[in-house]
Amino acid sequence: MSEESRLRWQCRRGMRELDELLLAYLETRYPLADEAEKAAFEAVLALADPEINAYLLQRQSPASEPIARVIEQILRRPPP
Repeated sequence: MSEESRLRWQCRRGMRELDELLLAYLETRYPLADEAEKAAFEAVLALADPEINAYLLQRQSPASEPIARVIEQILRRPPP
């Protein structure tokens, strides 16, 4: 399985809105990201769905600065 396929699979969380936000980031921002941002995005994908959802709905803020920056980038690029 290629790296892109693996990440695309991990972006599928079972909630349409969440899937769309994560996939939009993967398709638009991830290819341009530096290694630190890519690692932070993978850390986001390793989180539990309720935690990701809380961050994307801005109900909670991540304690990790790199994860907070990725969440900010995801929210800046809403799906088309």
